[in-house]
Amino acid sequence: MLIVEDNADLCQTLAEIFRKVGHKVHTALSGTEALRLLKAELIDLVLLDLRLPDMSGIKVVEYVKEVDPDILVIMITAVANDPRPAVEAMKAGAYDYLTKPFELDEVKLVVAKALETAGLKRELSRLKQQQHGKFPDEELFGNSQVMEEVKKLIKIVAETPRTSVLIQGESGTGKELVASSIHKWSARADKPFVPINCSAIPENLLESELFGHEKGAFTDAKSLKKGMFELANNGTIFMDEMASMRLALQPKILRVLETQTFRRIGGTVDIQIDVRVIAATNRDLQVMVNDGSFREDLYYRLKVMVISLPPLRERLDDILPLAAIFIDKNNKEFNKDIAGLSEETKALLLQYRWPGNVRELKNVMERAIILCQGDYLRPEHLPLELRGDKGTVQILAPAASTNNGTPAPANLSLEEMEKRHIQTVLVQYNGNKSQTARALNISRSTLREKMKLYGIGGVTE
Repeated sequence: MLIVEDNADLCQTLAEIFRKVGHKVHTALSGTEALRLLKAELIDLVLLDLRLPDMSGIKVVEYVKEVDPDILVIMITAVANDPRPAVEAMKAGAYDYLTKPFELDEVKLVVAKALETAGLKRELSRLKQQQHGKFPDEELFGNSQVMEEVKKLIKIVAETPRTSVLIQGESGTGKELVASSIHKWSARADKPFVPINCSAIPENLLESELFGHEKGAFTDAKSLKKGMFELANNGTIFMDEMASMRLALQPKILRVLETQTFRRIGGTVDIQIDVRVIAATNRDLQVMVNDGSFREDLYYRLKVMVISLPPLRERLDDILPLAAIFIDKNNKEFNKDIAGLSEETKALLLQYRWPGNVRELKNVMERAIILCQGDYLRPEHLPLELRGDKGTVQILAPAASTNNGTPAPANLSLEEMEKRHIQTVLVQYNGNKSQTARALNISRSTLREKMKLYGIGGVTE
């Protein structure tokens, strides 16, 4: 909060009262000093004397509302029998007013109500701006040894006050869930957790999303906009797909990590914050550093603590328990009572390579629950690429042959038959992956994964 009062004794007394109850308090003895602090600090509430030596308190209120409409102002007026100054202040945007002389308990009560309102407004603003990045709803799960190690790291880093974290892992492994868990285990748990996907926002808009902008900073800047770093103050910001960030923006992220300060676009003063930064990527940043597409100093500043998430295919012990969790959640959502997985379905889930990781498993279970009309999920409820000899091979078997056109031997393994059939269809479509995937009725990503598994290459998109 900011206390603006030209009576130095009263100003200091009020400041000490509110500091004792845990508030961070700035003081100013003039309007000019108040305006400087409003530019440089993140202020939630202003306790403002109506009469200042250099300007009217009304002018300060008007400036406050222009800088940030969310800041609440409580006016202090010395004229008890003349309501006009208070009315004028309320018209200018003041939240409430106090009349001198006042009791300290009265001030505390009015300030407490105002700060509660400010907190609610700030939370609403944060939620509106982060609707594109909803919090994960599954608990971090895994009984495998690798996931137990991940959980230990989460608890260790959560106990540090501001250590930056780099989470590495394939798409769908649960990087945001790990970031959210670090936040929930930390002392910042009751403060904002603000996720932003750097690859989902156009390059020319990302800087404004992260740092915000001042009114009039550019053509479309009709009003002040708070950025994600400002909304995450005292909490955690999770920057997903960090590798997609352009080089020109990376030094500004490095500066925030090193100084905990930033400037809004169009701003002229530094704003101090207290934020833990958690970054995530599914690419190898060391390789990007080597080829010059990612700054080396930012890379080493981010990787103070590294958490590597294993792909689901390396966590076989977790596949069936995770499937059971998703079955339970979808039973509740779709008002069903599926008992579990048939033995054949379990075998198929365990032999599949899960290129989409936990996210793909979650989607597969949702689809299966929707299709299932019985007590157990069976192979026919699974997508074709998971079925193996229960679906894909039966459908594709008539076309299966060796490259010279002779039928494939009956004693070939399922994997070899699948490999040969993919090769045959690729030849049929002159190596075009898109056409081949459509013919096989699988996604291009699944086709790429199978080609990588079987060592099939040399094709076009």
